[in-house]
Amino acid sequence: MLLTKSMSIILWAIVPPACPNPQFYSMQYPDHSVCFRLILPEEPEFFLYNQTNVEKLVQEVQNLTGLRLTPRQVAAFQLYEQELLDWNSRFNLTAIRDVEGVRTKHFLDSLSCLLAMRDKPVHRLIDIGTGAGFPGVPLKIVLPNLQLTLVESVGKKADFCRHTVDLLKLDNVQVIIARAEECGQNPAHRQQYDWAVARAVANLTILVEFLLPLVKIGGSMLAQKGESGPAEAQAAEHAIHLLGGHLRQIKKINLPGVVEDRYLVIIDKVAATPPQYPRRVGVPAKKPL
Repeated sequence: MLLTKSMSIILWAIVPPACPNPQFYSMQYPDHSVCFRLILPEEPEFFLYNQTNVEKLVQEVQNLTGLRLTPRQVAAFQLYEQELLDWNSRFNLTAIRDVEGVRTKHFLDSLSCLLAMRDKPVHRLIDIGTGAGFPGVPLKIVLPNLQLTLVESVGKKADFCRHTVDLLKLDNVQVIIARAEECGQNPAHRQQYDWAVARAVANLTILVEFLLPLVKIGGSMLAQKGESGPAEAQAAEHAIHLLGGHLRQIKKINLPGVVEDRYLVIIDKVAATPPQYPRRVGVPAKKPL
């Protein structure tokens, strides 16, 4: 770990080998551990840890999106990465368990959403089936004024999202344990968002019933898809139209070192979603439109 005079450390305890508090970091020794917590200054001029290839991440983000990460944003991504790898060693948050995979298949993939959002404002965004916070948290890191809602039905994953939001001091972020169908019929969320996004949640015919009810007229939904994206978009044409949407674009994305094709399926909300949609929990998956 690299420390500078601008970084403060609070020592918590010297304890047996396992550090019991997940909000603290530990340095392991043969017979004990030192647990500590980092206090970030307002504009840190350092990188927290694992500086290997961090410039590669910065350059790849810039190449993909045109965005140059600030030192504070880099520090936030590094801390997020550390927490994800730590929690993932104890809980099954994601199948990706290496630094390079996290940076490319989680961080870069999440930030690719910015390519779809250049022509429309992003004030309020809801991320359905966020898992460990993707793509919502990376987008919040680079769009600090974003009002973000993270929806996750698995309690442990929602706990991680809350922990990460608190640790990174991200404001205007709400984490909800719920199913997408419940949110879509809740007046607090129905047709309230500029953007509704989802990654690796469901087939697009199902996903549009999850996302479009949440988007206000004039807003858009974004589905991050693999190689099946174009075929799914074609098969979902009826559902898209029924729910008030219009397919705007299928945008191919190339991530460095990733062979598989990636697509952003962008659907604009042009009419109100009929009140009977989304249907009750479980029905969209069992009986797609």
